[in-house]
Amino acid sequence: MTTYLIRRLIQAVFVLLLLTFIVYGVMRFVPGDPLLMYLSATDIQSLSPERLAAARHELGLDRNLVEQYGFWLNNVLHGDLGKSFVYKVPVLKLIEQRLPVTVYLGIISFIVSSVLGIGLGIIAAVRRGKWADLVATLAANTAITIPIFWLGIILILILGLRLNMLPVMGYTSPFKDFWLSTRQLIMPVICLMVGSMGSNARLTRTSMLEVIRQDYIRTAWSKGLEERAIIMKHALKNSLIPVITVMGLQVRFIFGGAVLVEQVFAIPGMGRLLVDATFGKDYLVVQGAVFLIGIIVVLTNLVVDFSYGWLDPRVRYG
Repeated sequence: MTTYLIRRLIQAVFVLLLLTFIVYGVMRFVPGDPLLMYLSATDIQSLSPERLAAARHELGLDRNLVEQYGFWLNNVLHGDLGKSFVYKVPVLKLIEQRLPVTVYLGIISFIVSSVLGIGLGIIAAVRRGKWADLVATLAANTAITIPIFWLGIILILILGLRLNMLPVMGYTSPFKDFWLSTRQLIMPVICLMVGSMGSNARLTRTSMLEVIRQDYIRTAWSKGLEERAIIMKHALKNSLIPVITVMGLQVRFIFGGAVLVEQVFAIPGMGRLLVDATFGKDYLVVQGAVFLIGIIVVLTNLVVDFSYGWLDPRVRYG
């Protein structure tokens, strides 16, 4: 167990290093000079070439790509993610402001998609071939095919503008106004969870159908156990391993979907920060945000790996 944990942590470190280096390299090849974002047009015209060279040196822009990355990585190890060229504040401060918004939105979407998806999958498997199976399967297949940005626009037009039921944009902390915060998050949560819900429902149905055909399930039925006990205590737990695997992968899709959702609904989260930083060539913000999102995804994958042993005692870590 300890050996497996150490090996997975080493792999995680290499994954994070490779991810950040690729993002760093891609951002450096984007057309434009970051110095133009850091200095105003007036400053550039008024400063001498020597002062401009000094400013470039101060920002580390006169080094090659590998040296810049090594300098950034050394600062990260000391808890410094750099300073934003556009916002003129430390990157860590920006992330502290934006990350809780995206995590809050993502956690709610993840919980709702998991509960509804697994629930639909169970109903479809237990009532296979009946109208409940047909409705659940149709809902799951439809949910997977709906584009997030299109769904967001449709919800805004219908629920926001036509029916005037929900606010169409913005974010309010639940600690400040819980009711307003809940109303503002309904449409973004629907957009983020709909695809994951469909995937969870389809996979749960498939896995449940395989499990309920096993001998021990037929034995439980022959003993006269209640249907709820058989499904929840015996069948569901053993069918969750592939579902848990996909749910772990969905964490990165939730962060990826947040980029679109936060743009559509004007939510000041990490997704919108990444978009603005990318267009502004504020690569230190992009690098720091991707680094922290990568840590979250890697830790989620570790939790998923170790959950296999709890779901199935036959799983051993070598």
